[in-house]
Amino acid sequence: MKQFLSLVVMAIFITGCKTTTETTVQADLLLNDHAFPDYAIYHIETEDEIFKLDDDAVRFVRDAVGSINDPVDRMETLVRKIFDRSEFNLLYMGNANTTATQTFHNRAANCLSMSIMTYSLAKTAGFSVRFQDIKIPEYWTRREGYSLLNGHINLRIESRDPGVIHLLNEGYEVDFDPQNVRNNFPKKMVNKRTVMAMFYNNKGADALLSNSYTKAYAYFRAAAHLAPNFDSTWVNLGILYRIQEHYGSAEMAYNQALAIDEENLTAWENMAYLYEFTGRHEEARLIASKVERKRDDNPFYHFILGEQEFDNGNMQLALRHYRDALKLDKSKHEIYYGLAKTYYEMGDITRSQRYFKKARDRSRNGQDQERYQGKLDLLSRRNDSST
Repeated sequence: MKQFLSLVVMAIFITGCKTTTETTVQADLLLNDHAFPDYAIYHIETEDEIFKLDDDAVRFVRDAVGSINDPVDRMETLVRKIFDRSEFNLLYMGNANTTATQTFHNRAANCLSMSIMTYSLAKTAGFSVRFQDIKIPEYWTRREGYSLLNGHINLRIESRDPGVIHLLNEGYEVDFDPQNVRNNFPKKMVNKRTVMAMFYNNKGADALLSNSYTKAYAYFRAAAHLAPNFDSTWVNLGILYRIQEHYGSAEMAYNQALAIDEENLTAWENMAYLYEFTGRHEEARLIASKVERKRDDNPFYHFILGEQEFDNGNMQLALRHYRDALKLDKSKHEIYYGLAKTYYEMGDITRSQRYFKKARDRSRNGQDQERYQGKLDLLSRRNDSST
């Protein structure tokens, strides 16, 4: 049975039949403050702290677009400046959950923190900005022995000038993962409170991975209060409760996630793990089988199984899962990387080089391309020294 941590950067499910008051009361009932009595010692970033820009960031906006009057030109220039590495040199880091000002100065962040920073930069430039949830298929990464389910958001920037009419272009969509834009997945607008809950959820997940369980609870608790219909928070709370042996609270948290979205496969997966862990083997088996059937045509499901087998040292099984993933999708660089590193561990350097090249060629991220090229250079030097 696999462990899943639902580090979903963006996924929001609203239940139209429930009022905010009713859902908030239910959220309070599902929170277990007695299990984490010291949660209040942790500072939870306020809205102002998350979105505020310091003087340097404000100056960046002024220098970039201060002399440009046309709103379309201002949008184009600001977006270009943000993406221009020579001007801003942002590095993508999946675990960098930072505020707008921290992201500006660290120049390293995940897509949520980059979007928060860009939101604040665009608002400072005088634009109307909204966040959009991108409904990508289930996509996992591995970290600290957990499988992390990743979500995605982007931004829509528009002019506030009521006198400006754009017949063909109503604004700019800013996305830090061009592959998701290319695939044209469905989008759903999310509000600022939900984005804050996503930020808290990510911070809580970081704390959980670091075994800082009270800190994790403090952040998940804040997310649950702010956006009780954000189902990923309840999945993560369930994992935290289960780790701390509060099994009843864990089951209730998973059920809350499923009440929000009955198709949340990560919630079902973790429910199955909880049932297996607590001796309810038949219930666990039935749920796990249902989840597996629904995920079977998702290449990243097979990919993450390969990652888990690779972590466990089972190279033949890892190879089989990566090949299954490749049959379903030949465009993802991560799958080729999985094959490349597995063949390397098995001593097949020729095939390893072949798949590292395929991974490099299919990656659209400069950092990944450099990483794969570095692996290829290392293998070439190794081959040269052995001849």
